[in-house]
Amino acid sequence: MKKNDVDYAKFVMDGLDIMVPEPRCELEHRTPFELLVAVILSAQCTDKRVNQVTQELFKTHNTPKDFAQIPLQELEEKIHSCGFYHNKAKAIKSASQDILNRFHGEVPDNFDDLLTLAGVGRKTANVVMAVAFGGDALAVDTHVARVSNRLGLVKTSEPLKIELELCKIFPKNKWSKLHYQMVLFGRYTCKAMKPDCENCVFNRTCPSSRI
Repeated sequence: MKKNDVDYAKFVMDGLDIMVPEPRCELEHRTPFELLVAVILSAQCTDKRVNQVTQELFKTHNTPKDFAQIPLQELEEKIHSCGFYHNKAKAIKSASQDILNRFHGEVPDNFDDLLTLAGVGRKTANVVMAVAFGGDALAVDTHVARVSNRLGLVKTSEPLKIELELCKIFPKNKWSKLHYQMVLFGRYTCKAMKPDCENCVFNRTCPSSRI
């Protein structure tokens, strides 16, 4: 079985439908802007930790104006436990100022404009497009990278190459769903250190199976 043919792509999609039938973003948010802030905070940090931080943060600061005006040091203190708080605080403030100055206070709803925001890369833009605006996007994080390599879909660790290859393999209207299926599958089953191969539907065909 070739790992990049149509049959294998369908096999993977069917398997993920069994393993993760109702995928969803686990970052808690109420608006596209809150999602943007949460995704920036999630870099090299767990969603659980981000949700703990934003639960308090969003009580007092939840708009671009709020974050543009908050003193940098105060913001750093509020997000300190998410790690890399210096860079994340600068990115959030800069993105907030961009949104106010160039997009009338609203998070842009297209990929190219999102990429122009300070601190926003392809992964963040893809997540916002898919989750906040219902677009077709396939973000690549550590879970997606790990799962796609273990299943033999790709053979590279470079996020952009993974994204482009997966977008070739899978139908466009499945990208957003597949992203979160792979994220949750990687988070709870195909874990980095101790993958639960015994309870995985791919355990007889996965090139990386430990069974």
